[in-house]
Amino acid sequence: MHSGAAADRARIAELEAQILDLERALATLRLQKTVVQERLDSYKYPILTMPNEIISEIFTHFLPTYPRCPPLTGLLSPTLLTHICHKWRDIALASPALWRSILVSEAIPFLIQRTRVLDILSRSGSCPLSIQIEGWEDETIHNPDLKGTLAAVLSHSARWEYLALRPAGIQLPDIQGSFPLLSELDIWLEYFGPPGATNTAFLELPQLCTVTLNDAAALHFVLPWVQITRLNLLRVYMHECLPVLRQTSNLVHCELQLYFDPDRRDDVLDLISLPCLESLTFNDPKPHESATQTCIHPLDVFITPALCNLDIPEKFLGRKPIESLTSFISKSGCALQDLRIIGKISVPRGSYRAAFPSIPRLCFEDSEDDSSS
Repeated sequence: MHSGAAADRARIAELEAQILDLERALATLRLQKTVVQERLDSYKYPILTMPNEIISEIFTHFLPTYPRCPPLTGLLSPTLLTHICHKWRDIALASPALWRSILVSEAIPFLIQRTRVLDILSRSGSCPLSIQIEGWEDETIHNPDLKGTLAAVLSHSARWEYLALRPAGIQLPDIQGSFPLLSELDIWLEYFGPPGATNTAFLELPQLCTVTLNDAAALHFVLPWVQITRLNLLRVYMHECLPVLRQTSNLVHCELQLYFDPDRRDDVLDLISLPCLESLTFNDPKPHESATQTCIHPLDVFITPALCNLDIPEKFLGRKPIESLTSFISKSGCALQDLRIIGKISVPRGSYRAAFPSIPRLCFEDSEDDSSS
């Protein structure tokens, strides 16, 4: 009995010694941990030492280039920048330029969208705005949350700099107001009624200079055409775009995506003089279809003495493309600097170069000219 107690006392002493050694080791580890933690706490991540103004500028380059509109949520949304850390959230919320582009669409439930759009409008401060409104159907235009969102956006119309309207139906939202900063307008409509059912909402636009319209919009909108310097008309027939072009005497850049109606091949089209036009681009909405020449030659309509750049599909030049180009250049009296022939060509490239030696840059895009030299 006495020997057993003595052994236990010895064992306790042994355990206490081991505990003491472990406590000393633990104290050493804790001290080392404290030193390492203090060193870590004193470290400044380079990104966090940068001035807030630099961080804000980096944030603007993270987003789609203005005036393109980022989504309200997701990877390219400015809201994502508020979820990284507290400091970055404060910087993002204090950077109005991050919130100056607003997309209103059916991609987000209208109630959630309304809340987020209101937040973005508030965060954008006094910045000019890029507004893109797209995708609603006729039956949803009367949704109270969508109407509330549109009303909120419209209340800031004095700050609109860019506006794109692309409804999925035929009804437009009721847009009235003052637009002193609006410089670029992009409207794509579905069928909007017979010609003459015009929408004259956009008349007092002192800064407007760039316009993009599809056929329905070109037929139904009255704009201050004389001040437009850049015009894009998409999916239009010649007879649809001519009334607009007759009013754009100060046009500098023009792009036409043309359809041709074989039933109107005998139309007599009046000449249009565009004395300031420097760049003229024709696009084929069906580039992969037959390369058969069009029934109407669009260059026959234009007189452009200041023209420097011309892009045109060869199929738009008729059966004798070189003669068509020669006649156009002579009639206009222009000194072309850049000629680009688009699509499949029937005339060898060398023939073009021989015919137009004075044009410094003559190139061919997506051509399939097996006989070229």
